[in-house]
Amino acid sequence: MSTDTLSEVLRAVRLSGAVFFAVDASAPWVAETPHASELRPYLMPGVEHVIDYHVITAGSCWGGLIGEEPVRLGTGDVIAFPHGDAHVISSAPGMRGVPSRDAALKVATSRLPVVIEQNGGGPERARLICGFLGCDMRPFNPLLATLPRMIHVPHLVSGQGAPGDGALEHLIQVALVESSAKRAGGEVMLARLSELLFVEVVRRYVANLPSESASWLAGLRDESIGRALGKLHDRPAHAWSLEDLAREVGMSRSVLAERFNHFVGAPPMQYLAQWRMQLAANLLASTTMGLAEIADKVGYGSESALSRAYKRWVGVAPAEWRRNKQGGASPVPGAIAATAAAASITPE
Repeated sequence: MSTDTLSEVLRAVRLSGAVFFAVDASAPWVAETPHASELRPYLMPGVEHVIDYHVITAGSCWGGLIGEEPVRLGTGDVIAFPHGDAHVISSAPGMRGVPSRDAALKVATSRLPVVIEQNGGGPERARLICGFLGCDMRPFNPLLATLPRMIHVPHLVSGQGAPGDGALEHLIQVALVESSAKRAGGEVMLARLSELLFVEVVRRYVANLPSESASWLAGLRDESIGRALGKLHDRPAHAWSLEDLAREVGMSRSVLAERFNHFVGAPPMQYLAQWRMQLAANLLASTTMGLAEIADKVGYGSESALSRAYKRWVGVAPAEWRRNKQGGASPVPGAIAATAAAASITPE
């Protein structure tokens, strides 16, 4: 797996995290969370997409997507909802609650994490840390497009599992200390820990993918396609051709094109064009660079060439995208649909 490519994508989609809630509950209890898009204005205003996750720090409970079978969660488990789907966490399977924004409203006036107590009166207790991660979804987020609606990472008994498995356990322990102590700088620590937790969850998910899996993440793990993706991400401004890329990775053009499309779901040059649009979008949103400089950095020879490509792939001109992003607005619905279709991402 090319971890450098994964890191590059995480940087380009501007992953940012925070831990907002520490839950202490006694059975019976249930917490039903609405779709993250409903909580986004309260928790992470200004971000395009929100990922939910929960860490079970003590006891056990059940968690899952609305309308689907829940999974049992034990101490040290992590459950994540990459697409921000509505979900339920409860003391027993099959329970439903009333989705509420009340806890989210407390974030603006409280020191994080906000402590939530649910006292059902029973002897069985559970403690959770609940966090959220924001990221760019558009114009192209290949990681988000390939992740499932729910990821459950069970706790590994010490001494078992693959090398590096202890990293997640260590991160959870540090997050528990920071969420309980509420020391100076704790919110920043928890934010960075959220990001590290998510990366480790993704790593664990990739490590457990079946060998026959076909996806962008499986492509990173594949020796030849992972190398090809690494070349494109290392030098996105290079004037790549299929022949050049095939020569770089030691494959024939036909085999590279077939295998790349099998894993990634798009031909190499189409993937590169989409990735260049994400890089351009990042620079438009986060810098004051002129269009000509951005064009040079992402592989287009001129401002006009970038503008034509951007409008073709994203649906709006770069200048309009920048105005919308800086003003907190979303691109026009037609552009969202066109971009989502091109990137195999379902719009929220």
